[in-house]
Amino acid sequence: MTDSDGGDRAATARLRDRDGPDRITLAVVAVVVAASAARFYRLGARTAHFDEGRVAYWVLDYAASGNVRYRPIIHGPFLQHVTEVVFGVLGPTDFSMRLVVAAVTGLFPLAALLLRERLRDVEVVALAALWAFTPVVLYYSRFVRGDPLVAAFAVTAFALFVRTVDTGRRRYFYAGVGFLALGFTVKENALLYVLCWAGGAVLLLDHRLFRAAARSEDWTAVARAHGRRAARVGRRHVDAFLVGALGFVAVVAFFYAPRGETAVGPGLGAAIADPTLLPAVVREATVGSAEALWGTWVNSPHQDHAYLPYLGHFLATLRAGALAVCLLAVVGFVADRYRPDGPSDLVAIAFYWGVVSVLGYPVATDIKAPWATIHAVVPLAIPAAVGLGLFVRWGREALADGDRVSAGLAALVVLAVVAQVGAAGAGQVYLTDHREDNPLVQYAQPAPGVQPVMRRLGDAASDHAGTEDRKSVV
Repeated sequence: MTDSDGGDRAATARLRDRDGPDRITLAVVAVVVAASAARFYRLGARTAHFDEGRVAYWVLDYAASGNVRYRPIIHGPFLQHVTEVVFGVLGPTDFSMRLVVAAVTGLFPLAALLLRERLRDVEVVALAALWAFTPVVLYYSRFVRGDPLVAAFAVTAFALFVRTVDTGRRRYFYAGVGFLALGFTVKENALLYVLCWAGGAVLLLDHRLFRAAARSEDWTAVARAHGRRAARVGRRHVDAFLVGALGFVAVVAFFYAPRGETAVGPGLGAAIADPTLLPAVVREATVGSAEALWGTWVNSPHQDHAYLPYLGHFLATLRAGALAVCLLAVVGFVADRYRPDGPSDLVAIAFYWGVVSVLGYPVATDIKAPWATIHAVVPLAIPAAVGLGLFVRWGREALADGDRVSAGLAALVVLAVVAQVGAAGAGQVYLTDHREDNPLVQYAQPAPGVQPVMRRLGDAASDHAGTEDRKSVV
């Protein structure tokens, strides 16, 4: 991107910020309303998955005891802290335990607006829709699991950082740091997002060096120029980076700090009452959590499994729950890569990020988990939106030229995408949300027939306080 291009984009962003909502903003807001409705519809109807049940149990235990500390095997503490507040207001139900995930992921498509300086208007709306309604994303947005949350927080952070580059406004950078920090409080694989961004940035640099060599320029001089530019940016904004780093640590420390009296010592409440305890609490929340993470997930046998069966399961889930996104992502990437003015940085890095996630998560996961595919789908949705937008533009241009055949073919492709996403979503998210033959269902999902039994147990337990009455429960 040239300096003049950057100035034009920044000027456009300023005008859009000042003029208020336009038709694209309203379209994305409409997508968000529909996405939220799709998530909240019969949200509490499905029998709780065993993984959901244990999260709810830990939340109730925290609410009853006031004690909680970071345990890497159950991932970050965000859901425990936030859902404990929700339970306090609404009570512990299947609906309320899923409320946080549904609400956050319902709002997530708004992040598409942050990329509108890099995408065409139709691509922005398409991206919001793909984030909202891709079946595997929608299914696990109605599920108590950290993966949809870390995806929403980390991708929003990425979009805010892109917006920072486009506008030069520090407020987007600070907001991005905040969202990234929230991602780290949800699940440890937020670190993989940062690594994917770093790897993508290296590949973007390689793009520039390759093009320089193709123009018979000295690629080493181009590399040095980019290095000097990065150094200038770092010096100019060193204060912003320091503030961002402090804010990141503050958010992470707040969530990871133990509460109450735990095995590692007094919690955050005691440290607030006695500030001399604060350094120890902060150390436990940061260094102690990192050490626990290393011992549980990095230096451990959790990932000691055969790669190909896990990759096969991952690909099968993508085929069932994100086929349209995967196919359109390839179309969008190829079309963008070979356009006359060269590939877009945004589309290129998102495609690389998604492909690496497809290849990498079968290594990183310890079980065959359909929800892991979300981490590949959300970045792939960016080039997929470009691919879908390409067919929409072809249809419009053909219609304007009076070419009804080409316009009809383009419309057919778009309708096929909508039909595939809609049919898969209706069938897998709502109609067979618990069945074993649904490829999006993880094997620990109980059948709906367990609900009457659980209601009888609940009614009986409310009338019996001691273990001596166990016989009457059954």
